[in-house]
Amino acid sequence: FCPVGPWIVTGLDPSDLEIRTEVNGLLRQRSRTSLMLHDVGAVIEWISGVMTLLPGDLILTGTPEGVGPLEAGDSVSVTIEGIGTLTNPVVRKAK
Repeated sequence: FCPVGPWIVTGLDPSDLEIRTEVNGLLRQRSRTSLMLHDVGAVIEWISGVMTLLPGDLILTGTPEGVGPLEAGDSVSVTIEGIGTLTNPVVRKAK
């Protein structure tokens, strides 16, 4: 399971976009796709060499430094330049 959405932006150059993560309004992560361990184009090239990529496929590339624990009640917002912000609540698993 991975929350994505609410839309997919096409025609955007992913090589140097700012990525920010806020937890409860406080900045937790801030980086750029150009600083990722693996270049976005190289990742696409490698994946397309072992499987067919189709329109609408999503490639998840990992996360910048700054990860930390989350607790029930937290609100996590991820913003990617040129795409927008996705905000999700953190909830405790029902017993």
